[in-house]
Amino acid sequence: MAFAGKWETENQEGYDAFCKLLGIPDDVIEKGRDYKMVTEVTQDGDNFSWTQMYPTNAKVTNKFIIDKECDMETIGGKKFKATVHMEEGKLSVAFPNYHHTSEISGGKLVETSKAGSVVLKRTSKKI
Repeated sequence: MAFAGKWETENQEGYDAFCKLLGIPDDVIEKGRDYKMVTEVTQDGDNFSWTQMYPTNAKVTNKFIIDKECDMETIGGKKFKATVHMEEGKLSVAFPNYHHTSEISGGKLVETSKAGSVVLKRTSKKI
C-alpha cells in the first residue's frame, strides 16, 4: 500500500530531452516544464488506479492488476495493452515508446522513464 496517496512533482531530470524524443510539441513541453503534476494512486492489494493530472488540464487514469494484461492509455490518448509487474517493491511497465518504473524511496514517489539512452526521472512528494 506504499504507493497509495496523492503526490505532487518536486523535481524532474531529463524532461526536455525525453519529451522531444516522444515528439511532444515545444509549446506543450514549455507549459509542462515547471508544472507540478499531481499523481493520485489508490491501491487495494494488487489492484491499482493511477491518475495523473497534466498542465493542459488533461487527466489520464489507468487501472491495472499486477501481472495481468490490461488496457492502458498514454497522455496523448494512445491506447495499448500492457502488463504491470512488481519486483522488489518497484512497479514496472513497457509503454509503446519507453519503459517506466515507479518506486517509493525515502518517502518519495520516484518515477523513471527510459527510451534508449534518454531518461526522465520525476520525484514527487506526498501531499
